[in-house]
Amino acid sequence: MKVGLIRCMQTEDMCPATTCFKVMDTKKLAFEGVVEDIEIIGVNTCGGCPGKKAVTRAAEMVKRGADTIVLASCITRGNPIGFPCPHAEQMKTAIKKKVGESIKIIDYTH
Repeated sequence: MKVGLIRCMQTEDMCPATTCFKVMDTKKLAFEGVVEDIEIIGVNTCGGCPGKKAVTRAAEMVKRGADTIVLASCITRGNPIGFPCPHAEQMKTAIKKKVGESIKIIDYTH
């Protein structure tokens, strides 16, 4: 699995993505059942509200080899600031439309 990770720009100054990387490394939570090695192709933010840059950033990571785009839990579950992004579903839908059905989308990490 070749992963492109997209995180919330609002939380990047308080979260270094340690738990996201740890669950990928140990194949826990969102990565439970993954049998192949997980390679991180890239990590980027959504670009800030409302997350429009996530679409082009996801497409660029696919262009560079990602077969899976992961929206970090800071976007979809609100970790660690306590509320999820109000644009998460719209962001996910736009990414799917841009990268195509062959690219897997995982909408949380932990």
